[in-house]
Amino acid sequence: MDKMIFEENWKLIRGAINARWNLMVEYDLLKLDKVEAKFDKFVAMLQVKYGYTRQGARDEIGKFWAEYESNNRSGT
Repeated sequence: MDKMIFEENWKLIRGAINARWNLMVEYDLLKLDKVEAKFDKFVAMLQVKYGYTRQGARDEIGKFWAEYESNNRSGT
């Protein structure tokens, strides 16, 4: 997932974060709401909270988005 897609879909992603990453609390999400580079900040938060490498965090976000899109596709 690239940064632009993440930023454009932040509101959708934000609503589904806790189902995947339950260590992300509302306080963390509020901090992300305020920053411009949400993707980079989110990657850093995943690194701290889950011990992912930078690339590992990016990969997890990509998996999350692929699953989200798959589960929320319309029937068209």
